[in-house]
Amino acid sequence: MTENYATSPTVALVHGAFADAGSFAGVTELLLAAGVKVQALVNPLRGIAFDSAYVASALSQIPGPVLAVGHSYGGAIISNAATSTPNVVGLVFVAAFAPDENEVLSAVEGTSRDSALGPALVQAQYPTGNGDETAVELYVNPTAFYEVFASDLSEAQAGVLGASQRPVAAAAFDEKSGVPAWKTLPSWAVVATGDKAAGADVILSMAKRAGAEIVELEGSHVIMISRPQEVTDVILTALRKLA
Repeated sequence: MTENYATSPTVALVHGAFADAGSFAGVTELLLAAGVKVQALVNPLRGIAFDSAYVASALSQIPGPVLAVGHSYGGAIISNAATSTPNVVGLVFVAAFAPDENEVLSAVEGTSRDSALGPALVQAQYPTGNGDETAVELYVNPTAFYEVFASDLSEAQAGVLGASQRPVAAAAFDEKSGVPAWKTLPSWAVVATGDKAAGADVILSMAKRAGAEIVELEGSHVIMISRPQEVTDVILTALRKLA
């Protein structure tokens, strides 16, 4: 990619729930080594509308074209955010939701036969900033993190991820999604066949509906951590096709 560095898209990586930008560390390293411009963005994890507005603002401030890459819940965010960011030229969904307009993630997740996430979730409270008001946020029980999220990593590595996860506002899973950018932008998708968090069945169905070019990889929900090279290869393929 280095010969077209000035005009080639920047890859914007958007993490999902129960994670942070570090979840894309391996992919980021490989993309930088390939001469690709990269920004790993922060996803606030406070709700579809709020997070999409924040990410849209970040995307719009990246100079030149952008290829937006989302993991898990981050897929819903890039699809919502990219409807208002003309510099986004393509989408890559990595074990990611690609909801349609008015879809609610909790309802979609409820149809999955593969997901084991629900029973593993634990509730906590966070301050909303409105006086003493609090709201519910969710995190994955650390004792279940390996089995549900990261069964193709070592138990020690999964333990670190479970201990350092970022909770997501429960409202994010009950908020209607907006007009999806995948209806107008070229899309690619990595589907992890052993995904017990989002559910491989739901993720594959959404990717097909979005008309994405699909690569299925054996692995867990954190496929970008366990198989960073293969995920990077999909991103590089997207960049070549957008050139």
